[in-house]
Amino acid sequence: MPEETPSPVPENSQDSTAQRLRSLPPAGLFRNLISWVGAGIALVSLANIFFILLLDFFGVTTNPYVGILAYLILPAVLVFGLVLVPTGMLFERRRRRRHAGDFAPPYPRLDLNRPHHRRALLVFVTSTLFFLLLSALGSYRAYEYTETTQFCGQVCHSVMHPEFIAYQASPHARVSCTGCHVGPGAGCYVRSKLSGAYQIYAVTFNKYPKPIPTPVANLRPARETCEQCHWPERFYGAQLKVFTHFAPDEQNTPRQIRMLIKTGGGSPTTGLTTGIHWHMNIANEIIYVAADPTRQVIPWVRIKDTQGRVTEYTRKDSTMTPEEIRKAPKRRMDCVDCHNRPSHIYFPPDRAVDEALLAGRIDRTLPFIKQQAVEVLSQPYSSNQEAVEAIATNLDRYYFTSYQDSYQARRPAIQQAIAAAQQIFSTTNFPEMKVNWRTHPDNIGHFYFPGCYRCHDGQHVSAEGKIITKDCEICHTLLGQTEGGSPMATLEGSSFQHPVDLGDIGEYSCSDCHTGGVGP
Repeated sequence: MPEETPSPVPENSQDSTAQRLRSLPPAGLFRNLISWVGAGIALVSLANIFFILLLDFFGVTTNPYVGILAYLILPAVLVFGLVLVPTGMLFERRRRRRHAGDFAPPYPRLDLNRPHHRRALLVFVTSTLFFLLLSALGSYRAYEYTETTQFCGQVCHSVMHPEFIAYQASPHARVSCTGCHVGPGAGCYVRSKLSGAYQIYAVTFNKYPKPIPTPVANLRPARETCEQCHWPERFYGAQLKVFTHFAPDEQNTPRQIRMLIKTGGGSPTTGLTTGIHWHMNIANEIIYVAADPTRQVIPWVRIKDTQGRVTEYTRKDSTMTPEEIRKAPKRRMDCVDCHNRPSHIYFPPDRAVDEALLAGRIDRTLPFIKQQAVEVLSQPYSSNQEAVEAIATNLDRYYFTSYQDSYQARRPAIQQAIAAAQQIFSTTNFPEMKVNWRTHPDNIGHFYFPGCYRCHDGQHVSAEGKIITKDCEICHTLLGQTEGGSPMATLEGSSFQHPVDLGDIGEYSCSDCHTGGVGP
């Protein structure tokens, strides 16, 4: 019986489609729009990464955002493009299978007996190793970049601008931000990056407070950061300190105080554990309760000495009940309870103008320049630009109207004083972030803020009647005091002479009157 001739299959039938798909090599799966787009994205990203790395290597650019682009954004885009390539191939395979029924293009076969396969495998392995090497180097460089001061201070420019400017003028300007805010250890690094993720969200959606609150609640203990450089067991001795102030009078009368600051500290093996650094917990343990977030009001203190004796002091006028004190969070005193502004220091106008006068940036022979400069620097301004213009206008107007006879002759000195005052404002006041010297109290000393007097106020009393003393001599000794070049007090042990007779000076604290500027 003759064999039946099979009827022709229409070109658009499923069998015909499957037959055509079988004829395509496995590499044909790459022939799809998604994979092509992914490969294009990866190649463009890689080219841009190499280009930016060359710019960075030769120091062509110093823009902080270039680092983010090169080490964070472009690598992420590169990986995204590479992921698109196999994703497109997977979708293409499913598309072919859907059109060809149960048939699916076979997976590639590797036969090392064929030279073509061996070469392909060698290219694939070499490319993979090269990519992994670049990924490792890039990941480390990204990690290194996120630890830089440039990344911390300049990327989130509007938010961190006040802190970055103050940091650059601080004694720790050559210490990286992470040295204090992160410290050593993988655990702290991970926690800091998780915290940083929320900060990115806060900056992106404008959810951050103005000003940024301090102290930092999750800052690592000082023994894990500060003490990596400052060795408490070597804190001993005393330091000579010279304080120079200028009076707000026509002559800008200089006043100078020379003191011997009893730094002290140390350890039993290197010296007596006395002086200010007695608080450093080498031989003592000091625990306290703060009644406010800025730790400026301290109603309760507990001291445990080397013999294990415990003494508790409570402030006489404290509004906290014993039960509230018992339940309140307790903090062990360390470096940052006094050195709370070690890097981000916002100098009050009074101090900043004194330093400018002392350094010669402002001519001290200009009449009333101390008074006028402090006054214009203390006014509220809505922006830095408004402040700069107002400082120039007001100082120039004052000398034009009050000293017309000498105005033209003193014009250069007036312009220099205006420039210095503008520079002071731009580095210590930031209206856009609502930051100035009042927003962040500095606990070193007790001139503009309570500082030492938070505890050493004569008001903290124990149940046995012991008092945390307010005696100045426990921390410093007056060596000399002059006003306008004339001695006011000399010889060690002389008592401080205030320029204005206040009666019993022991009843007052410096910060009761000295606010650092004009007004509250």
